[in-house]
Amino acid sequence: MKTYLLSPTIVALVFLSFNVSATVHYVDLNCTNSSSPYLDWSTAATNIQDAVDAATNGDSILVTNGVYQTGGAAVTSVFGLIVESNRVMVTKPLTIQSVNGSGATTIEAYQAPGTTNSGRSGLRCVWLTNGASLSGFTLMNGYAFFRELGGGSGGGVYCLSNATVSDCVISNNSAGSGGGVYGGTVSNCVIVNNFANSSGGGAASSTLINCQLSQNSANQNGGGADSSFLNNCTISYNSAETGGGCYAPSSALPVILPNACVNGCIITGNVALDGGGTAFTTVNNSILIGNWATNSGGGVNCGTVNNCTLAGNSAGNMGGGAIGGSFYPAKPMIMNNCIVYYNSAPVGSNYYYNYDGLAVGGYLTYCCTTPLPTNGTGNITNEPFFVDLASGDFHLQSNSPCINAGNNSFATNSTDLDGNPRISGGTVDIGAYEFQNPASVISYAWLQQYGLTNDGSADYADTDGDGLNNWQEWKAGTNPTNALSVLKMASAVATNNPPGLLVTWQSVSGKNYFLQRSSDLTAQPAFSSIQSNIVGQVGTTSYNDTNATGTGPYFYRAGVQP
Repeated sequence: MKTYLLSPTIVALVFLSFNVSATVHYVDLNCTNSSSPYLDWSTAATNIQDAVDAATNGDSILVTNGVYQTGGAAVTSVFGLIVESNRVMVTKPLTIQSVNGSGATTIEAYQAPGTTNSGRSGLRCVWLTNGASLSGFTLMNGYAFFRELGGGSGGGVYCLSNATVSDCVISNNSAGSGGGVYGGTVSNCVIVNNFANSSGGGAASSTLINCQLSQNSANQNGGGADSSFLNNCTISYNSAETGGGCYAPSSALPVILPNACVNGCIITGNVALDGGGTAFTTVNNSILIGNWATNSGGGVNCGTVNNCTLAGNSAGNMGGGAIGGSFYPAKPMIMNNCIVYYNSAPVGSNYYYNYDGLAVGGYLTYCCTTPLPTNGTGNITNEPFFVDLASGDFHLQSNSPCINAGNNSFATNSTDLDGNPRISGGTVDIGAYEFQNPASVISYAWLQQYGLTNDGSADYADTDGDGLNNWQEWKAGTNPTNALSVLKMASAVATNNPPGLLVTWQSVSGKNYFLQRSSDLTAQPAFSSIQSNIVGQVGTTSYNDTNATGTGPYFYRAGVQP
């Protein structure tokens, strides 16, 4: 009995933890004794706008169950003309919260025919100024003005940059841009079945955290979201002409704008003419699965993609997984530490770049894909060995060649898509998921290439007896089964024009080297660096040390840069 009585009290205390200095105003649709300033339930306002108008900066408004579809305020021009109408317009920093959440409390812009302001003629659900917050509502049937002309933003809610929306369901709204949401920070919300005549069917120019964006559409760009930052979101079954899931606007230069970024998201089932999953967007630590483009770029159309998994995407023309250089002016497709496998298209099933011979195309670096890319280094073509491809489990099996096979400089997040450490074993894995506690600290793909075991027993063995163990051979890019393939100094020859020493060492392509010199091996430290970022050549690499003049002595050593 104690537990039963105590539990609702605890919940109520959490819900009502407002600033003690703020005044709380109450809203109850069914109140029969409404009286401003609505300071208790017995005198509550019957629409939210009345309570907003009665409140002052920093106050809170508590709203009980009901469908709120009356009241409102308009934005007017300098000539006194109504520019936009809003069911709730918050021009002060207020906290507006429902008692029992979005399932019980709705703000609806549309009214039944015959009532005041009836019809869908430019009536938004909510407008929020800086510092205002809205929590625990369903926002539906909002319509930002001038939708047909491409204008109007945020049919469900329009936020200035420092406004926040949380724990809401935003559905069946429409606008020129940001059919559901425009601006602000939106967290733990479901944004579903909204429409934009231009861009951002679900959201535009917003920060979205832990949200679900589903079945939204846009006539032009970004069916799910446009020009937005998304973190830990699910983006599914949205559609647009370009960027079915997400889109970032292009500029006149071949770069991707930094304001649109996707981190740790699931992007699946989205559809577009170009870029079924995303277009022109930076995507980190995410999976893009089962997206479709009727033309090109089933998963990704241009953009920068780091530590992602792209599988089961398809395109009607080119680049089932990803495409680069497909727009004018052309934009690149840059992929690092990504698995791009099991995608389909008539041309370039997994990836395609240099579309129509354009100079700007794509680069894949430390990716698992097929065929082997001609642009980029560190790529492998081995199958990634997912735990269960058929059932959609894209974690890595314990023998996956993707384990420890990435490049740490492209690891943009500290955790993987599961929230586990992004680097386990010293080197980042390829793909969205990190295999935790690998047996070996060497790239599994590299070990498999040379027939070496990945249980850790071969890591520090000197297989070819050349003085370097297998871990050192892996870092140096040399062959662990060939004693002649080794990082070592070759010669130092005096030169006259210019004067100095031409230092040469055995090297491989795809590695950068540093060179150090000493004139006294007993000194501490004995060596100091004289040059870094020396691009390795096939066979040998040389550097002319023009400061090595006189009688010496000079001692040299070369090393591989991380």
